Amino acid sequence: MKKLIILIATMTASPLFAADNEIYIDQSGVTANIDIEQLGISNLIGGLGSTAGSLTPLDLDGTSMTLDINMIGATNKFLGDIWADSFTGNYNFTGSTNTFTIQVDPSNTYGADSSNQLVNVTGTGNTFTLNQGTSALAATLDLDWIIQGSNNTITSNINIDGSTNYVDIDGSDNTLTYTGTGVTASAGGYFYLDQTGGSRTFNIQQLSTQDNDWLKIISVGSNGTLCVIQNDQGSSLGC
Repeated sequence: MKKLIILIATMTASPLFAADNEIYIDQSGVTANIDIEQLGISNLIGGLGSTAGSLTPLDLDGTSMTLDINMIGATNKFLGDIWADSFTGNYNFTGSTNTFTIQVDPSNTYGADSSNQLVNVTGTGNTFTLNQGTSALAATLDLDWIIQGSNNTITSNINIDGSTNYVDIDGSDNTLTYTGTGVTASAGGYFYLDQTGGSRTFNIQQLSTQDNDWLKIISVGSNGTLCVIQNDQGSSLGC
């Protein structure tokens, strides 16, 4: 068992870096338990090319890992690569104009399956992207989004295989883009959107190959655009 706990509090920004605080983690192994908390403005958890002091990665490799992120403040960034199987991720963001960009096992190194991920957001003007198993199968993934606030952008691409994607949005002017693909006959996913607020934009595509997908949408509010495509073969005409 490996356990890493990191606590970073608000500090005055160094004149050498654009970010107030920066975290660089490169973890390999199994059963790692990683807890990270950042408080303040313009903090950065590195990966995916980062910037500021140049950083890279957040790079986590292994199985049965747990990652807890708590970022409180504005213009913070959490970027990285997770190569894992049986992975648990809990991400909490409180504040505005934060950025979250994570990809999980894009090249099928570990399988990207049996994962449980929760993204919990309170704030406005945030941008969140989570891609899982883009060339693998995210088997039995349980992904939950709880978004409270306006003008947020959520993007998710998942190679589904018995996956569940639940999205709860409370606020106006939010944009959601979800694409679920499946390349084998065993694929199939469930998507559930529960949304309250006006002027929303939703683009939802379930594209399993020769299998069943399920979708449920409850939406309350005025104005906006909703596009849903379910397709197990053929060519879509789009919305």
